[in-house]
Amino acid sequence: MVVEPELCRCAWVKPEPLEIAYHDLEWGVPQHDDTRLFEFLILEGAQAGLSWSTILKKREHYREAFDGFDVERVAQYDDDKVAMLLTNPGIVRNRLKVQSAVKNARSVLEIRAEFGTLDAYVWQFVEGAPIVNGWRSLSDIPAETPESRAMSKDLLKRGCKFVGPTICYAFMQACGLVNDHTTDCFRYTDLT
Repeated sequence: MVVEPELCRCAWVKPEPLEIAYHDLEWGVPQHDDTRLFEFLILEGAQAGLSWSTILKKREHYREAFDGFDVERVAQYDDDKVAMLLTNPGIVRNRLKVQSAVKNARSVLEIRAEFGTLDAYVWQFVEGAPIVNGWRSLSDIPAETPESRAMSKDLLKRGCKFVGPTICYAFMQACGLVNDHTTDCFRYTDLT
């Protein structure tokens, strides 16, 4: 797909190449790769209290700092590795968020042991298929849903951190578990 700046997009997209490319090529596309799902779980948690634009700008630094979001490697991080990450200006240097990435990696390993894949686990919350919404404007889109609340509750029960219902809903939107492109956006029809 070619990124065309003049197309009608969701109102949250800033006229910046990085945001346009993310919206046009990634956001809302059903994701089934465990590494990418883990990446979005960590990035959505890192974004809490910040703009998504900030995280997009740091994304490549995150990929490098967190070993390409290799869940097995991140799960093995110790206190020394966490301390080193907290000196990295390319990521959000919040101790709780960095520690949560390690804890969440360990929880994802347990999830994979139980469900086979992270993919199978997260998609169960939408019965295996994207929920296609028909929002007309950004103000219509909820911050959380029953599905995101169920995901959050289960992830928290499994020991995950920075996985509240709003973060889980942002994760579901990013990974295509829901199609929340507004109906006037060119991607809405593409992904329906």
